Amino acid sequence: MTFTPKIAVIGLGYVGLPLARLFSTKYETVGFDINTKRVNALMNGIDDTLEVSNELLQQAIKNGFSCTCNMEQIKTCNVYIITVPTPVDRNNRPDLTPLVKASETVGKVITKGDIVIYESTVYPGATEEDCIPVVERVSGLKFNVDFFAGYSPERINPGDKEHTVEKIKKVTSGSTPEIGKIVNDLYASVITAGTHLAPTIKVAEAAKVIENSQRDINIAFVNELAKIFNRMGIDTHAVLEAAATKWNFLPFKPGLVGGHCIGVDPYYLAQKAQEVGYHPEIILAGRRLNDSMGQYVASEVVKMMIKQGLMVKGAKALMLGITFKENCPDIRNTKAIDIYKELVDYGIEVDLYDPWAKPEEVMHEYGIRSLNQTPANNGYQVIVLTVAHNAFLKLNMEQFNEQGVLIYDVKGFFGEGIANGKL
Repeated sequence: MTFTPKIAVIGLGYVGLPLARLFSTKYETVGFDINTKRVNALMNGIDDTLEVSNELLQQAIKNGFSCTCNMEQIKTCNVYIITVPTPVDRNNRPDLTPLVKASETVGKVITKGDIVIYESTVYPGATEEDCIPVVERVSGLKFNVDFFAGYSPERINPGDKEHTVEKIKKVTSGSTPEIGKIVNDLYASVITAGTHLAPTIKVAEAAKVIENSQRDINIAFVNELAKIFNRMGIDTHAVLEAAATKWNFLPFKPGLVGGHCIGVDPYYLAQKAQEVGYHPEIILAGRRLNDSMGQYVASEVVKMMIKQGLMVKGAKALMLGITFKENCPDIRNTKAIDIYKELVDYGIEVDLYDPWAKPEEVMHEYGIRSLNQTPANNGYQVIVLTVAHNAFLKLNMEQFNEQGVLIYDVKGFFGEGIANGKL
């Protein structure tokens, strides 16, 4: 089976756009998204996620790359790559709605001999058991007879300008050995870091979901250490620095675990485990501990204020950071919001400042007004740093210190002599 790839990437967010742009350097590529505003911005050479520089995007468009909301423009493609989000609902159960809708879209345009490749993180079995039947139903085609499938899990790290998509080794797989080789060769042609061809789609799905589950559990461990050492009056960061002198010590740090990967993917694995009759203890324990960190930080801030003789109710606080990670504009599933809500519940008046987050998006997502300029001391009794943006290093924290403002540094970011408390 040989063909010249013409690629459609379904979903142009943090994962889809960098991948589509990369493929466009070698193949005819079309990006598809249902968000008209997003597509219009991209076709004007502007990526609001900042994952692809405007210069690279504009060069790609000049060379023939295009984005569209019109399904007619992807009907002539023969490789459909789905890169939509896989969230959880309010009860932390996997929500496959975006995947199902994307599969329906592909079902409307796919033809005989085409390949659909999924990149979205899922539990093992989701591609073949939940997604492919949708494509079959809508298209009327038969899987592994009329069309084929692959799975190559995304490994995008938002905000990371060093480990870009082409520099991260890619796991690939196919619904037959022949298709597996075609999918692997396709990615290998643009991924300079190389590829790893997994024996089955389920193996590739499982490999992806345990990557983030492993990180989640490791971060939960150091978060628990932070709680223990804080009670003992020991600097957790100093302990981790000392322990890291051993060659095989894993360098994880305490903090908030949010975003659309690490804070979500373990629930996908846990759900599937429970479906097959196994209750995952360590995975869910790690999730519970990490999800509790916002409440813990807020309580530590309040304790710090009380020890300093400050009135809690009616106090003014400045929170630095609302995105889910540093130097990135993504506010989805941020755990910084948990700290904000807890402080407000204590009766504290909280101002929010984050130079990376768009105020209109924060208002839309969380109903919170955020400052649009660098804050001065507006009568703050306490400052809580939740996200380690490099931009915050420009703030004059020494001046806040001199003015008697208490500083709680969740990330241990400001260095010695600045913070009154930290994880």
